Amino acid sequence: MSEGINAADSPYSLSPVGGDDALNGRHPQRRSHRKIARSPFKVLDAPALQDDFYLNLVDWSSHNVLAVGLGTCVYLWSACTSRVTKLCDLGPGDSVCSVGWTQRGTYLAVGTNNGEVQIWDATRCKRMRSMGGHRTRVGTLAWSSSTLSSGSRDRNILQRDVRAPEHYTSKLSGHKSEVCGLKWSYDDRELASGGNDNQLYVWSANSTHPLLRYSDHTAAVKAIAWSPHQHGLLASGGGTADRCIRFWNTTTNTPLSCIDTGSQVCNLCWSKNINELVSTHGYSQNQIVVWRYSSMSKVATLTGHTLRVLYLAMSPDGQTIVTGAGDETLRFWNVFPGPKTKGDASDSSSMLDFQGRTAIR
Repeated sequence: MSEGINAADSPYSLSPVGGDDALNGRHPQRRSHRKIARSPFKVLDAPALQDDFYLNLVDWSSHNVLAVGLGTCVYLWSACTSRVTKLCDLGPGDSVCSVGWTQRGTYLAVGTNNGEVQIWDATRCKRMRSMGGHRTRVGTLAWSSSTLSSGSRDRNILQRDVRAPEHYTSKLSGHKSEVCGLKWSYDDRELASGGNDNQLYVWSANSTHPLLRYSDHTAAVKAIAWSPHQHGLLASGGGTADRCIRFWNTTTNTPLSCIDTGSQVCNLCWSKNINELVSTHGYSQNQIVVWRYSSMSKVATLTGHTLRVLYLAMSPDGQTIVTGAGDETLRFWNVFPGPKTKGDASDSSSMLDFQGRTAIR
């Protein structure tokens, strides 16, 4: 579906507020024709998907494979074939706390409750290496080329070069409580981290001290997303006592805007194809909201999960999102338009346009 984007929604718009369309003679009526289905087009049962705000148990690879941590196991679900593969079982006494695909989608990092980080070859279902360094669970992971960042309840972030023999190459200390959110910027120059100490930090690729510190949130910061459209534009969301989505210009170290969503913010993800973003929520509305940036007007509100929507991932073509909750379901929604360039889309949506409910294991 073709979609007109006016200047307020341009990736290069400098204004932190875009709600002045009428004042500038802009008429965004064309966008109202876009319809977003209010129901998921597919539901997967996900037994033992944990209802834990601080974990990150779902990720979608560039090869169109969904990784899901369920209890002690990691399962892979192919969006192209619907085939389910058990990648690994950590065994008794441990559990999966985070999963994260490399950009190429061939290797998966798995963070465990015992503080270990494992690297798995997804094609061969073979563990390539295990890395220590954390004293307790690893709830968040983020890749930047061959660098893997891991955040833990021990309050530290470890930078790991998976080509090097050392378990980690540097330690980032600054958070006073569990690190629950990590995201690298699209140019791989900055790492944003959020913690249960209500802090949002931005680190450079080579520094062990935060470049920027933001203390405006009043609850845990798990939800973090860098804009793919505007350099240095960072979004963050706060937990139950905060409920706000905040935007920051990390290039100028400037707070841009804030919106109270009315619910705990669990995840944020920017559309690759249009200047919109999606948020998922917990207490008390358990909703999914698609927002237009920068006006932050609601494009759609999606409901269906009966518990907090703690997990979110996006398909390789950027059209489909999958959400997960402690209600032990994964729900697939078509929310964004496809890539502008013809032939640029992957097959995720076309391969997923069927109804039904099956189990991930």
